[in-house]
Amino acid sequence: MSFSYRKTVTFQLGQAAKAHRARSTSHLGRIGLHPGQESVLKALNEEDGQTMGQLASVLSVQPPTVTKMVTRLSAQGLVKRQMSDADGRLARVHLTEEGRARIADVDKAWKRLEKEAVAGLDEKDRKRLRKLLNKVERNLAKISGAPLPPAIEDDDGLETD
Repeated sequence: MSFSYRKTVTFQLGQAAKAHRARSTSHLGRIGLHPGQESVLKALNEEDGQTMGQLASVLSVQPPTVTKMVTRLSAQGLVKRQMSDADGRLARVHLTEEGRARIADVDKAWKRLEKEAVAGLDEKDRKRLRKLLNKVERNLAKISGAPLPPAIEDDDGLETD
């Protein structure tokens, strides 16, 4: 009997990721963004004035990727780079008013995508799926040396790991 890769969790995870990317491209495209750019806006909304290195770390991407995203978002008038007062070698990235206003659109797009992705799953299944996906991500991060994402907590506040 030969190995059927199509029956593996990782194959199905990859297929789900491709479908997710396609739908997020559609939803975000309606508000003038590409996948990944919304994450920059959300990260800056949580903590404005991050350096490129901080953004790269928060987003778990390489610094050149952040540079490209920030350049494109800056061209759209959604973010601006500003030299750090404390260290002239560092540029800090800030949301513009237009970028701050776009956050509500990002949230709506992500809510629509979430609704589509988990249609037919009850709350218990959604919680379990979140925990399982978090565990897969943590397993792979440990092996690759990538920063570990935070563990998802149970309803009782205890981490599942």
